[in-house]
Amino acid sequence: MSGQMKIAVIGAGPMGVRHLQAALSIGGTVAGVADLDRTRLESAAEQLALSPEVLFDDVRAMLAAAAPDCVVIATTAPAHCELTVLAAEAGVRFILCEKPMATSIAECDRMLEACARNGARLAVNHQLRVLPVYAEAKRRLASNELGGVGSINVTGGNFGLAMIGTHLFELLRFITDEEPSSVNAWFSEERVANPRGPQFEDRAGSCRVETVGGKRLYIDAGADQGHGLKVLFGARFGQILVDPIEASLEWWCRRLEDRELPLTRYATPAVTGTAAAGKSGPVEASAAVLRAMFDGGDYPTGADGRLALLTLVACHLSAEAGGATVTLQQAEEARERRFPWA
Repeated sequence: MSGQMKIAVIGAGPMGVRHLQAALSIGGTVAGVADLDRTRLESAAEQLALSPEVLFDDVRAMLAAAAPDCVVIATTAPAHCELTVLAAEAGVRFILCEKPMATSIAECDRMLEACARNGARLAVNHQLRVLPVYAEAKRRLASNELGGVGSINVTGGNFGLAMIGTHLFELLRFITDEEPSSVNAWFSEERVANPRGPQFEDRAGSCRVETVGGKRLYIDAGADQGHGLKVLFGARFGQILVDPIEASLEWWCRRLEDRELPLTRYATPAVTGTAAAGKSGPVEASAAVLRAMFDGGDYPTGADGRLALLTLVACHLSAEAGGATVTLQQAEEARERRFPWA
């Protein structure tokens, strides 16, 4: 189906260009590119050899003229809700929205309602589930050798809880097949300037997220950390360390003859191994999400995006309360509150 799709992208900056590359890589036709900045439009057209006829500085005009099957929203978060609703009401069948999904839970609900009412399929670009390194980690964690996941520990540079944290909240749901239930969070005192503009803010810090079944996600991405990203999965009989930047896995697990020993015997001899899962950059990952959405496969839905955003809201509420436990049900009470995420 991908090759039959007319795909339009809203936003012609670097992110929009990557989505255009993804659309072309799956055989889609670029039906339109919209951006208020003519310089960005012309730069994108030059990079990808696009015809001037597909360039628009007005989204409504593009939707009317191009009649796309799919729209990719590659703007910053404050515009996501309005543009998603606009595309759905224009009859677009498939919508891929960048993350974070919106700036409030109420906006997420407007997006979901508009898509449901108009028969549009909505995806949010939480790509981790389509990356081979995490698919391989999930497979190994569920194996008899590892015995099931208990926790996920993430340490990295100052990547922001909206920018990358939402990806990790969705990763928790994907790996454990359980929804987040409660959050504790602590933000760094230092407020780092956002590279996307002074109107945006994405807090650094740490958090603990627990699922309904007691699985845990720990994130430490403080303002005093500036390099790398590692993900350590704790399982019943071992551990897996993932370097998502290098797309590599390293694991340790108990020997078969030690499986029946009490879990307190944590220092038994280990079986070890390494693997390279194959790198998948943002273009390849976006292409995989588009293909899955078109084909009705396993893709990050609008509901998944809302859940990740609700977890992020709970982080803010917890940090404001000194790290107190905030349930996602409690976070629903702040559904109208808007945040300055990019």
